[in-house]
Amino acid sequence: MLGWLTFAKGHMTNHFRIPAGQNLLKQCGPDGVMACRWLWFLGLVLAWYPALAAQPPVIHGDKIVPHWFAGADGVTNQFWYDLDQAGGGHEFIRVDAAAGRRGPAFDHARVAAALTQLTGHKATAGRLDFQAVDFAPDGKTVTLAGLDGSWRLDLADYSLTVLSSNAPEADTLPAESDWHASRASEVETRVVFVNRLAQPVLLFWIDNAGHQVAYGEIPAGERFDQHTFAGHVWLVTTETHETIAAFTARREPAMAVVGKSSPAKAAPARRRDRKNRKASEAASASVVSPDDKWSALVRGDNLFLHELGTTNEIPLSADASRDDSYARHSEYASGMDLEDDSSEVSAPEVYWSPDSKHLVAIRHRPGTPREVHLIESSPEDQVQPKMISIPYLKAGDTVPVNIPHLFAVETKAEIPVSNVLFTNPWSIDGFQWEADSTRFTFQYNQRGHQALRVLAVAADSGAVTAIVNETNQTFIDYSGKYFCERVDEAGELIWMSERDGWNHLYLYDAKTGAVKNQITKGEWVVRSVERVDHANRQIWFTAGGIVPGQDPYFEQCCRVNFDGSGLTVLTAGNGTHTAQFSPDRKYLIDTWSRVDALPVTELRSCQDGRLVCPLETAAVSGRLVTPAPFTAKGRDGVTDIYGVIWRPADFNPRKKYAVIEYIYAGPHSSFVPKAFRPGYSQQKLADEGYIVVQMDGMGTANRSKAFHDVCWKNLKDAGFPDRILWIRAAAKQFPGFDLARVGIYGTSAGGQDALRALLDHGDFYRAGIADSGCYDNRMDKIWWNEQWMGWPVDDSYVRSSCVTDAHKLTGKLLLMAGELDRNVDPSSTLQVVNALVKADKNFELFIMPGMGHGVLSTAYGWRRLEGFFARELGGPR
Repeated sequence: MLGWLTFAKGHMTNHFRIPAGQNLLKQCGPDGVMACRWLWFLGLVLAWYPALAAQPPVIHGDKIVPHWFAGADGVTNQFWYDLDQAGGGHEFIRVDAAAGRRGPAFDHARVAAALTQLTGHKATAGRLDFQAVDFAPDGKTVTLAGLDGSWRLDLADYSLTVLSSNAPEADTLPAESDWHASRASEVETRVVFVNRLAQPVLLFWIDNAGHQVAYGEIPAGERFDQHTFAGHVWLVTTETHETIAAFTARREPAMAVVGKSSPAKAAPARRRDRKNRKASEAASASVVSPDDKWSALVRGDNLFLHELGTTNEIPLSADASRDDSYARHSEYASGMDLEDDSSEVSAPEVYWSPDSKHLVAIRHRPGTPREVHLIESSPEDQVQPKMISIPYLKAGDTVPVNIPHLFAVETKAEIPVSNVLFTNPWSIDGFQWEADSTRFTFQYNQRGHQALRVLAVAADSGAVTAIVNETNQTFIDYSGKYFCERVDEAGELIWMSERDGWNHLYLYDAKTGAVKNQITKGEWVVRSVERVDHANRQIWFTAGGIVPGQDPYFEQCCRVNFDGSGLTVLTAGNGTHTAQFSPDRKYLIDTWSRVDALPVTELRSCQDGRLVCPLETAAVSGRLVTPAPFTAKGRDGVTDIYGVIWRPADFNPRKKYAVIEYIYAGPHSSFVPKAFRPGYSQQKLADEGYIVVQMDGMGTANRSKAFHDVCWKNLKDAGFPDRILWIRAAAKQFPGFDLARVGIYGTSAGGQDALRALLDHGDFYRAGIADSGCYDNRMDKIWWNEQWMGWPVDDSYVRSSCVTDAHKLTGKLLLMAGELDRNVDPSSTLQVVNALVKADKNFELFIMPGMGHGVLSTAYGWRRLEGFFARELGGPR
C-alpha cells in the first residue's frame, strides 16, 4: 500500500512532502494509489515503483449515504444525500419517496452566490463543501454546516443567517492521545484535516498491522481532504515525529482539527495485587435477586447466599475447587502456585428467576493452559529481542467448560440437573429464564460440532428437555450459519438449519419443541437474517441463489412471513445487492453491482419491491479495466463453479500469459468477489503481465450442504479438482492462457492451500507463494480447525498436514511468515521448513521481523511476490 510515496526499509518509512500551497487533485486513500499531477513527483514515484504509471480510474456516484428527514409520527418519506462529482465537487440531492421524485436539494448556484456575498469568499455551485445539511421538518429551511461555520438557509428567498463561525462539534473527530491499528472496512468516507497550528504537521495512516504509512505534510493553516475508510486511524505528528493527535475515521465525513492543545492522556492503569483487588471489589462482588432480598456471592470457590440487610450467609456449595469453581478464574491460573484465600470474595455468574425463588449459577472448569511464544527480534525500543507469550488453544486441547447448577432459595439446596443432553460441551451459553419462572433455557454446542441444542430445565424438578436438537453426520456450521431468536410473546423460536440440504429458517413451538413449519425452502440459501419483526410476524433476510439464472452467490434482500407465506424479493437487478432502509421500513435504497458492472442505486418500496425511482448509476473517469466472470463445471460434471479472470490492461490475445491463481479455500465462507470495486490487487498483479484467476471450489460455503461438506476432515482437498478443471475450461474459451506456466499464492488458510497445490498437484502448479499458513491443523487455533476437521483429533489431521507431505514438493516455493503472527503460530511455517530440509527440498523462506499475520499485505511482501513470479514464471510470450 502506498500513500504519497512510501517504501519500506525494514521498519523505516520514507516520505516526500507536498510543497506549501499545492494540493493533490484526487486521493484514492489507504487502499489504493495516489494520483498526482506534478511530473516531477510522478517521476520520483515511478523511479521507486514503476507499477504506478497507470493512473487509477475514479468512480463517481457509486455509493450514497441517505439522511432521512425527521417526519411527523415517525413517517419519513424524504431524504437527502451528498453526490460526489467528477473533479471533486459535490451535489446535494433531495428525494421525495412518496412522490417518487428526485432532484437538487436546493439551487446550488443561488446558495453559492449567497455564501459569496455573506462571507466575502468565492463559493462555487459545484463545490459547496458542506459537512452537514440538516433540513427542517417542514422543509422550508435548511442548516448548512461547513468548515468555516454554519448557516440557516431560507428556501423561500435564499437568504442566509449566520449560526456559528466555527465548524460544528458534532462533525469534528475527537483527538486521541494513543493510536492503534486500523480495522478492515469497506465503508468509504473522508476526513478533512485542518491544521490550526503555526507550523507544518506530518500525516500518517496507521495500517492494519499498526505500521505508520506516510501521507505527507499539511502546511500551517492549511486543510487537506483525505479519502479513507471508516475505522481507519490517522496520526498527526510534528516534523520531528512527536505525536500531536490521532483520529479514527467514522462512517460519516468529518473534520479532524489539529489545534494547539494536545489531547489529554489517560492515567495509566495500575495493577493491583490480589489482596487490594479483593478489598475494592467485595462491595460489588454479588448478584442481587429481583426482589432485592438476596445476593449470591463466591467465597474462595464456593457459592454463598447472603440475606440482604443482615449478616446471614448460607453456603450453597462446599465441594468446589480452583479447577471446578463458581469463581471465574482464568484457565491459565490452573495448576499455578496461587495464594489459597478462602475469604476472597468475587462475583459469580448467576441468573435469577424473575420470581426470585430459584437461581442458576455457573460452575467453571478451566481448559488447557497453552501459550504460544513469539520472539520480537528487532524491537524499536531496545537492542535485545523480546519474548511475547499469548494464550492460544489448539485443536485437541481441553476447552474451558461452564456447567449450570440450579438452586432453590426456599430450601437453600441444589436441585440436581442431569447432564445427559450436554455431556461433552464445546460451549454452553445463552441462559434465559421464562417470564413465569417455570424453567430456564440455554444453548449447548457439542465438542466436534455435530450436535447443537436448545435445552430447557424445569425449575421445580431440574428435568432437562430438548427444544431444538440439531444433529449432523459431518458438521454444523455454527460459526457461519447460526441464527436463533425467541418469540416469547407467542411461545415460539426461529431457528436456522441445513437439515434439508440448504440453509433455511424454521419456526418452532418453544414449549413442545415441535417444528410448526419451515419458513423458507428451496434450492437457495438464507445468507443472513437482518431483522425479525415480531409485531408483524415477518423476517427480513438476505438470500443467495433465490433468483433463477443468476450467480447463486449474488445476494438479494427478501422478506417472508413467519408461516412461510408472502415470500418477497425486494431487490432487483442481475448483481449482488446491499440495502439501506428508511427508519419506518417503508422504503429501501438498493445498490447493486457486479465485478464487471458499475453500481446502480434505486429507491424501492418495501411493500412489494417495486421501483419508486432511480437514484444513481455510477460513472467512471479514466480507463476502467474490469475482471471477467466465468463459470465451468466442477468435478462431478454437473455443479457450476464460479470464478473471475483478471487480464492485463494491455492484454494482447496473440500472446501467451502465465496464469496465477489467488486462493483462499476457507472453508468458512465463499471468497470470489461479486460486487464492483474500482481496484483489485489481482488486477495490479495482472498488469505485471499475467492472467490472474480466482474461483470458489467445492468445500467452501454459501451453496448447498453437500457442496460445503467436501471440506469435512479433508482440508487438503481445497477444491483443487474443481479449480484445475475450471482453469482448463477457461483456457479453452479465452485466448492467452499458458497452462505450462501456472502459479498460485495465498495467505493464512490460503497459504496452506497454496503449499498443498505444490504438494498434491505439482504437475499443474509450477510455482507458489504460501504466506502465514496453518500447514498442520493441529498447530492452529482450536475453534477454526475443529469446526471443519472435527474432534477428537484423528488421522484426518495427519492426512491434511502439509508437514507430513512436505517430501512431495515439486516446483518452486516461497514461504512467508511474520515473526509476531498472533493469528497463526509462526512455528507452523518453521515445521514445514524442517520437513523440507529433512526431505532435501529446495525452497525460499522469508520471515518478516515485527510483522503479524499476512506478509503479502505489506509493500515489501508484495514486491517479493512480484519478483518471485517474474523469475519463476516469466512474462508474456
